[in-house]
Amino acid sequence: MDPSSIMKSLDTAKMPEGNIRFNDESNSTEDGLAQLVITVIELLRDLVERQAMDRVDSGRLSEDQVEALGESLMQLEEQMQRLKDFFGFTDEDLTIDLGPLGNLR
Repeated sequence: MDPSSIMKSLDTAKMPEGNIRFNDESNSTEDGLAQLVITVIELLRDLVERQAMDRVDSGRLSEDQVEALGESLMQLEEQMQRLKDFFGFTDEDLTIDLGPLGNLR
């Protein structure tokens, strides 16, 4: 069996749900992976920001440390926005639905 006939048979595969079409030009896997990775990074960024705000509120940081922390958080937020813009994601795209537990983010 040659490769072209294999591709033709895979083009329309019969499954119990019906026909499934494979699109060679689709980047859905890459887009989904990018969305997942950016979502995880955004969740970590949010966690770091909350912990930083707790440290600021506790009064354990000097004014210089608070200033440096604020600048770092703003730069991180700008970089995240660049990533979201590059991949065309909105904040809603990075929300994880946990079913009965609600949304994460």
